[in-house]
Formats: sequence, C-alpha cells, structure tokens
Amino acid sequence: MAGRGSAASRCAATRQGTDRDTDENTMGATGSVHQTRENHMSVMSENSAEAPAIRPFSIEIPEAKMEALHARIAATHWPDKGTVADHSQGVQLATIQKLARYWVADHDWRKCEAKLNALPQFMTEIDGLDIHFIHVRSDHEDALPLIVTHGWPGSIIELLKIIDPLTNPTAHGGSSSDAFDLVIPSLPGFGFSGKPTTTGWDPPHIARAWTVLMKRLGYTRFVAQGGDWGAVITDVMATQAHPELLGMHSNMPGVIPPDVEKAIQSGGPPPSGLSDDEKRAWKQLNFVLTNGIGYAIMMGTRPQTLCGLADSPVGLAAFMIDHDAYSYEQIAHAFDGHPSGELTGDEILDNVTLYWLTDTAISSARLYWENKFSFFGVKNVSIPAAVSVFPGELYQTPRSWAERAYPNLIYFNELDRGGHFAAWEQPQLFSQEIRAAFRSLR
Repeated sequence: MAGRGSAASRCAATRQGTDRDTDENTMGATGSVHQTRENHMSVMSENSAEAPAIRPFSIEIPEAKMEALHARIAATHWPDKGTVADHSQGVQLATIQKLARYWVADHDWRKCEAKLNALPQFMTEIDGLDIHFIHVRSDHEDALPLIVTHGWPGSIIELLKIIDPLTNPTAHGGSSSDAFDLVIPSLPGFGFSGKPTTTGWDPPHIARAWTVLMKRLGYTRFVAQGGDWGAVITDVMATQAHPELLGMHSNMPGVIPPDVEKAIQSGGPPPSGLSDDEKRAWKQLNFVLTNGIGYAIMMGTRPQTLCGLADSPVGLAAFMIDHDAYSYEQIAHAFDGHPSGELTGDEILDNVTLYWLTDTAISSARLYWENKFSFFGVKNVSIPAAVSVFPGELYQTPRSWAERAYPNLIYFNELDRGGHFAAWEQPQLFSQEIRAAFRSLR
C-alpha cells in the first residue's frame, strides 16, 4: 500500500470504457441508464429542486464486449512456470490457468449484472465527476445512515453480501433497532464512477465528496465504515470536522505510532518497550511495508507504466489476486474446489470482470499515486471510532495502539476468522461487527 512519496510507507451515468482494439470500437457503453418508476420515485424523494441531479443507473454490457473478453483470455501468452513450489515468486502458473479456464467456461457475468441491477443504483455529479453508488433504504424506522467505502483491488462487489444483513437485520438474527440505510459508492476511477482527468482526487477530496453525497441524499447525521482505501478515506473523513459524521468503523485502522513507523522506514530495530501484541504487529508491518506491497509501490510511483493491465485480462487478474498472502491462499482454494469462508471463484471473477469491462485498471491505480498519507499511520481522529481486528488482515491491531490513535474508542473486538476482505469472506460476522460498533451512537 504505497503512496506517491515514500513508497514503502504510504501507500458517465453512462460511461464508455476505453476501446481496446478495432473490433471493440463499436461495442458501445459499459453501462446505460435504465429508469424505472420505482427508482424514479426514490430519486424524486432524495432530490431537491436546487440539488444536482441524482440519476438512476443500470448496467447493460454488450454481448460483443463479453465475446471479446473471452477471446482475449483464450489467446493469453503464458509465462514459464516458476522455479519454486510455493507462491513466493508471485501468482503460480497453475492457479492463474485454473482461473482463466473457469473464466471462459463457467463464469457468468450476466448473473452479477442482474444482481447489481436488482439493487437501487444511481449516479450524481460531484466536483465535475460522476459518482456511482448503491443506495438501499431499510424498511425499519430510525435506521442509521451508513456509508461504506471499498478499496483496491476491491469494488462494490466485495460489499454486496452485507447489504441485506445491515438493512434487514431481523432476517439475519439482529434487531430492528440495528438497521442501517446503506450507501455504497464506487471510488473515483473505479467501476462505473467517472475517471478523473486531472490530478487532485486524493483521499481528502474523496472524503469531502462522500459528505456531499450523504447530505445530498438528505442525511443530516450518519456514520462511515471502510477497509483498505476505505479505511484511509474514512479516517480522513473523520478528521475533517463534518458535524453530520457521528462516528466511524475500520477493519484496517491507521494506528501505527510515529516512532514505530519511523523505525520500519529506517530499517532499524523496533522501539524498546513494545508489548507482545505490539511486537507481533511490528513484525507483520515490517514485512508488509518492506516485502509485501510490490503492487502498491508500482501503482504509487508509475501507474501509467502498467498499461499491460489494460490490454490483458489474465494479466489484470494475476495482478489483482496477488494482494496479500492470506487473500491469495483464499483465492487459490476457491479455484481448487476447496473454498474457505464464503468467497467463491465466481465472486472473484465478478470483481475482476468489473475492472476489465469498465477499463479501470489504470484509473484505479492512480489513487495510489495521488495519496500522500501513511496508509497505516495515525490520522488524528477525535470522533467516536470503532475497530474490528480480523486474524487474516495485513496486521493485527493491538488494542493499545487503537486507544492511542482513537482517543474516543467506543468499540474494539478481535475476531477468530476473516481477513483483508472481511465483508466478502465473512459477511454475517462482518455485519454483526458493524451493528455492535455503532449501537452506542443511535
């Protein structure tokens, strides 16, 4: 997770994807507006006469575009097999070939498309850029508005399985008093949101845009949640003194003390006096920031050089699934026929296919270049904050660090399963955490 500077420590309603070759130039848009009476009424209720338009949105991928994708996968020029038996050199040839075979023979994008189109999706322009988002209102009274932000290489797809548990908690073992109105936006340059054509769409800009979005939807009080980039943006949002933001939750919090981060950057030993939990976190972070984020260093310094990701779907898939060792293992198992957790091969390919069809491999990468924040560092959050620690996350947050980073820590819990993509892998457990985290703020 690298930003533009120190690479080791910082980590339209209808849009047309960039055409990749002559055969695809006539395939049309990746999405098109489809207005229904139900969506129209919802939009009317959310839109004042003075506010910028909120437009219903649905997805209709031309079949020719799908055929071109499958042809490119079939024509992949494969590398040699690695010289080691494990994945220490990166994505293993056998794993990516299994993924590619499944992609062509068994994966059905239309199922994902139908699932997305069954949800209330919208577009609205903020600061000259179209922002795509899902907005599901709960049927329960006094539902708490919540904006959830995804990360890279994720998307709205990694959050789909938490929508019903959060908006309809009584159907999932929860109480009606735990209900949320849920807003899930696509980050700028990701999915169906617009692609920035100038610099400046960094985490603070996105955080401000999210507050504009929530207020535009009529919410005068709300909470925010995020992991990966969503964690950074949620942290930053919490520092911007928006009176509407009641509290935040992170499943990958920014809590590294400055002295610890400085020691990792220098390559020196850990600071003295660390507890056992802090020493464990030190070791994990030292590995992540020095050995485990090659993808982020590249995106944070030379995103445009990754043009091959816009040309090869298999190259894009390999780059995306090599995020961290725990997640890679989950993904490899999904294509071996031995999935652990609830992450399936179809869901993994839904996500990769979304990046491909919207041609957002490079536009999403530029967020790393834009970022100036320490990815895991303290952001000086003072509002009520909650933290859930999943065992497969890049590092396990010590409670002591969380208490220092978030002086108004209202909830802290360590889980026994789940990793970096916790909402994807363990949606019921993740949803329970969100309910518990914000219960005191209702």
